[in-house]
Amino acid sequence: MATPDDAPDFERYRDSLGHDRPDESPELAADLRDAVDGEVRFDEYTQVLYATDGSVYQARPAGVVFPRNAADVQAAVRVAADHDAPVLPRGAGSSLAGQAVGPGCVVLDCSRHMDAIRDVDPDARRAVVEPGVVQDDLDDHLAQWGLKFAPDPASSNRATVGGGIGNNSTGAHSVRYGITDAYVAGLDVVLADGSLVSTREVVLDSAEWDDIVARDDREAELYRTVRALVEDNREEIDRRYPELKRSVSGYNLQKVVYEREDGERCIDLSKLFVGAEGTLGVVVAATLDLVTRPEETALAVYCYDDLLDALEAVPEALDLAPSAVELMDDEVVRLASESTEYAAYAELIPADAAAVLMVEFDSELHDDFADAVAGANARLLDDGPAFDALTAYDPDEQAKLWKLRKAAIPLLMSMEGDPKPYPFIEDASVPPDELADYAREFRAILDDHGTSAAFFAHAGSGTLHIRPVLNLKEEAGVETMHAIAEDVTSLVLEHRGAFSGEHGDGLARTEFNPKLYGPELWSAFKELKSAFDPDWRLNPGKVVFRDDAEGPTDMREHLRYGPEYSSLEPGTVQDFSDEGGFSNLVELCNGCGTCRQTDGETMCPSYRGMRDEMTTTRGRANLLRAAIGGDLPADELFTERFQREVLDLCLGCKGCASDCPTGVDLAKLKAEVKHEHHRRNGAGLRERAFANADRLAALGSALAPVSNWLANLPGSDRLGERFGVASSRDLPPFRRETLTDWFDARGPRVPASEADERVLLFPDTYTNYSYPGPGKAAVRVLEAAGVHVRVPDDLAPSGRAAYSEGFLDLARERAETNVATLAPRVADGWSVAFVEPSDAAVFQDEYRDLLSGAAVERVADAAFGVCEFLDRKRLDDGLAFGDPDESLAYHGHCNQKALGRDHHAVGVLRRAGYAVDPLDSGCCGMAGSFGYRTENDDLSRAIGRILFEKVGESDAATVVAPGASCRTQLAERDGGGRPPTPIEKVATALEEPAETNGV
Repeated sequence: MATPDDAPDFERYRDSLGHDRPDESPELAADLRDAVDGEVRFDEYTQVLYATDGSVYQARPAGVVFPRNAADVQAAVRVAADHDAPVLPRGAGSSLAGQAVGPGCVVLDCSRHMDAIRDVDPDARRAVVEPGVVQDDLDDHLAQWGLKFAPDPASSNRATVGGGIGNNSTGAHSVRYGITDAYVAGLDVVLADGSLVSTREVVLDSAEWDDIVARDDREAELYRTVRALVEDNREEIDRRYPELKRSVSGYNLQKVVYEREDGERCIDLSKLFVGAEGTLGVVVAATLDLVTRPEETALAVYCYDDLLDALEAVPEALDLAPSAVELMDDEVVRLASESTEYAAYAELIPADAAAVLMVEFDSELHDDFADAVAGANARLLDDGPAFDALTAYDPDEQAKLWKLRKAAIPLLMSMEGDPKPYPFIEDASVPPDELADYAREFRAILDDHGTSAAFFAHAGSGTLHIRPVLNLKEEAGVETMHAIAEDVTSLVLEHRGAFSGEHGDGLARTEFNPKLYGPELWSAFKELKSAFDPDWRLNPGKVVFRDDAEGPTDMREHLRYGPEYSSLEPGTVQDFSDEGGFSNLVELCNGCGTCRQTDGETMCPSYRGMRDEMTTTRGRANLLRAAIGGDLPADELFTERFQREVLDLCLGCKGCASDCPTGVDLAKLKAEVKHEHHRRNGAGLRERAFANADRLAALGSALAPVSNWLANLPGSDRLGERFGVASSRDLPPFRRETLTDWFDARGPRVPASEADERVLLFPDTYTNYSYPGPGKAAVRVLEAAGVHVRVPDDLAPSGRAAYSEGFLDLARERAETNVATLAPRVADGWSVAFVEPSDAAVFQDEYRDLLSGAAVERVADAAFGVCEFLDRKRLDDGLAFGDPDESLAYHGHCNQKALGRDHHAVGVLRRAGYAVDPLDSGCCGMAGSFGYRTENDDLSRAIGRILFEKVGESDAATVVAPGASCRTQLAERDGGGRPPTPIEKVATALEEPAETNGV
């Protein structure tokens, strides 16, 4: 079905992706397009995008269907059956065992359209949702009633409820709440033949049961088969299934038939579909049981000299009625301390701690947190081996520690080089009182195989995420992985544990289910699979496998990085040595899908606007890797199609450089690839004009006011459209008197001889030629702080525009000019301050990639945003401020956030007397030239509306933003006009009167 005519252009663009590329399975794709209303993509790019998930595996599907409703799912399943094609339901693709990848599958991506919260009954504590709803979005919606969905996987900010049902997911609070199967009250499921069944609790041998099994249909057959399998295998079920809070391998035969508290024996097929990984049916709706949300929590963190001491303390911690008991070892903390995003959180942990236990208490279990923590201290610290304890009662402080813990998995994958701590036995579970012995014996296995591992995760439930460091690009590494898995399954069986306590079977662990469950239950699993999916087409090879010519699932097959993998290392203009090379930076993407989060932080703005996998950092990295790794032709990187569909919708915000746990800097990769594209194919007039925006601005300023009149003449917008500039956007005005002109006429007001600090205020293009007000305010504030200020007129443009457009030679030329000019002055004690954050960032960051040597390092170190300069030097401490009595919503600039420098303005504004609400807002959507491009206009505005919502949620009276692009976008919010910059508000708050000459 075509996108509606009234849909935004970006939606039409999204739904057209792939239509100019040939289908890899044209007949199947054509039949699917005829049968479903949702979009169908079977092109090569889409196959690459959906070939991976968060695991070590890769397998190209046949294509992807984006169903709009259950009818679409039914139709797609039937068409796939006609073509004998396997079917794989998928949510966010954050799964870690390879559940969401499969060769030749028709992938059903339910995350785009099937994401509705259909109903909430607060009194009954139940919700009905579609499978694509993101769990954090559901919990945010439920918060108004003080409710939540209990399972809380670390990936909850992007993982879907449907994916959680498929994996039987859980999280840090399983000690308190258990796992997903305890909270699924009913499901609507599409079976392998396209029929729809609804599951619920049914009392055995009741009238309802008799009515169901009396029918001659699929549903009756399933009920009869399941009951018989459970009853025939009861003894083996009791013997083989571990008695743990977490056990998610195999099928839930131990839970599907049960006795209620009232003595009634019941059957609920919902319990069977939960954890089945889409191998028995496709969930299209779920009725969920909810829990109340504790009003308050307290977190105590205990530090240990030795990992085993921490694990031996777990049973003691469980006696304290905690809601969570989590573990991190020193390797996780070390990696966090080296990460831009998590370094501040890692600072909370003592440097000499070999391991920490996080013990959380909630107000539903404890009336007095001080008493609870005191009791914990007495047992774990005073009478136990812990050497230190940290306590966090404030929600923000607790959030930092939880964020550190939840980042452990993707942080580990940021380890430099080919050896990585890979997931394949990382979530085995054993009884908590056996954890220390289990870890000791596990270490012995690692020693036997010549490797090491990090230890972390859900100690309170007996689940340790242990990831051995291996190089899977070598045959020896792959075989070592398999040998370790064999040894660990034996160890788990010795401890009466489960091989998977959270992440499921997938391609990683299905191989070992016969060993774990024995021949009788393995036979029952296969009989169950055949009953629900006679042709074994639903996510084949997961949970069970056929004993026929197709052979068993082998964890060594379909690896993303196997011995046959190799990648090209292209020559580059930028220095990629800190990242280990261009290809290594691409390969840092582990598929965890953090870039799919849509609330909070920055990345990825184009995904937030379009909700398309192509526009995630993961999607772009996958396509880059496919090209350098041979899955796509190497020259594909430089085709117009690749530029348009993969790179051009990257806004260059650099949010991925900080928000991505492994630091995949897509903006840097994009600039390099676009540079080579320009070199090979030339560049268009519009791209050259945007790259040289400074020259056009200088010309416009010289011709002002005539240049402004010309821009407003009738028909000028149509001319702009022909040039590729959106007619709905007003171009920046040009000032006849530039900032440098103004300062030359005015001169400095603080003599150098009387100043402790000397600053060169960089005249960026926007400030110099279009909006000098913030520059004048910066001069005034700096001079009020006793700084000797100059506005130099002998510098080149920063090169930001050229860099963003991929003209790296031009950007480097400008960097060389500025470094050569500024280095002697910096050596003489001058600092360089910037009003425009993007220009500051290019000096601080990209100059180091474009140039090398001591001079560029000195200049980069001396470059500051103007509020950053004031804050770092605490120069505003000596300023006399009035009482502004105004509240401000502060929207930080993406580039500042990426470098961890966006907080400085908040401190300065607060000391100036303002009440400041720092918004957890993403990119504004303008991003320099991005929002001016005709084809980006609707998407830019869609991203802007997300920012507007954040501003609207704030109680602050005025929004402030330092970036020119941000202020351009915000000017269109409710017709409120262009908002002020932070430095202008600081100048307004000064007690002394404003100068009369234009400041």
